[in-house]
Amino acid sequence: MSKKQRGICSVCLPACLSVCLLSLSLSSPAQHHPDPILLTLYYPAAKGVRSSKARHPWVPRPISLTAEGYARIAHVDNLIVRPLFTFALWLLVGGVGIPAKVDVPLLGAESGDEDNEKFPVMIFSHGMASSRTDYTHYLGQLASRGYVVAAIEHRDGSCPGSLVKIKNKLDRRVLLLRESDLESDPPMTTAKMKEEQLAFRDAEIFRTIHILRDINEGRGFDSVFRHNTRSEGHALTAWTNRLDLDHLTISGHSYGATGALQALKTANTTANPAIGGIILDPGKSSGPLNHEVPVPILVVHSSSWSRKHSIFFGRPHFDAVRDLVRGVADRVGASWFLTSLGTAHPSVTDAPLLQSLLLSWATGTTMPAREALDEYVKVSLDFFNYLERGEATGVLREETTHDKYGKWVNDERKKSFPEDMGKHWEVHVSPQHSG
Repeated sequence: MSKKQRGICSVCLPACLSVCLLSLSLSSPAQHHPDPILLTLYYPAAKGVRSSKARHPWVPRPISLTAEGYARIAHVDNLIVRPLFTFALWLLVGGVGIPAKVDVPLLGAESGDEDNEKFPVMIFSHGMASSRTDYTHYLGQLASRGYVVAAIEHRDGSCPGSLVKIKNKLDRRVLLLRESDLESDPPMTTAKMKEEQLAFRDAEIFRTIHILRDINEGRGFDSVFRHNTRSEGHALTAWTNRLDLDHLTISGHSYGATGALQALKTANTTANPAIGGIILDPGKSSGPLNHEVPVPILVVHSSSWSRKHSIFFGRPHFDAVRDLVRGVADRVGASWFLTSLGTAHPSVTDAPLLQSLLLSWATGTTMPAREALDEYVKVSLDFFNYLERGEATGVLREETTHDKYGKWVNDERKKSFPEDMGKHWEVHVSPQHSG
């Protein structure tokens, strides 16, 4: 099977997409933090350039590290099972490459014009048992439309496996962690571990903002490329004044959505200039959801996330999320809560594209994988448009259709909701009508 055949929906990701892998110190040298941060930049590539580097693999190497993490998740991690998981993972996705150029100049660099347009920026936080590459189609589509996306690989023990590279030192493996893996007195509880992990994610998000500032302020070579242990970013010098950090959003999926909400607590400040956030399936078991958000948010549930009744700190999770979004909308003037119909928790990831029949059977999705992802991209672009221009477009123009999942507010609203939107969406909170 050719590389093109094994790529992630290569016919859907435009040729103008590039990626760049960065691994830099998490904190200042004075703090001596042992692990660097790892992130992938997805961005629109300069026209007509070719990459001299091989495509990034969808599963970071070594595959055995990720496989061991999955074995830990399944509670079957031992010397017999690990090779079986490694072989299965290699068989299913070992040949999949990310269909993007690698480390080529940013769009506009080919003209040499110092007044080239600036690109809005999104920081993305992955979910539990996921990594920075698991959302390549969604993030790549946004990047190809003129956004720079920084996807973090969290080293808080939530990623199946991450390889730490530090110059002049042996590579070190970071695997998925359980409470029992940590020495603590008193013993580590689930709640305390979630608190510690979210604090670690916060630090990684803020370090990412710092890195993006360094790049934008002309320190892309000295502060970033020269210290990057992954040897990419040679063209970052030309990124000076090309990032529109006045239009920064912080987004995430599942555990990452919980982390994004927490990071947004300090939004619209000098340290954190974020002006909004996209919150996809906010966690049901990743700790409390931060209500103190001073900027607009778009919350999107998959159908399975809205449909399944889950008690969340004494009340239904759906109701908690709906009321959180209503509160933010009341304070800042606009926020949305939607359900993407026919989808499941993994629908925003690449998994349904890579194993569509298996995922459809396992999760009960009815919306075709590519169509579902296109809707996630479309509504995200509508939200970005609102943040940039103050104009609600697409489904964001619509009034509330369902206060509760699956229950129309009234027959008149059912008749007035456009049929093409009704196929894909339920609107639970909208500034057009917050219920």
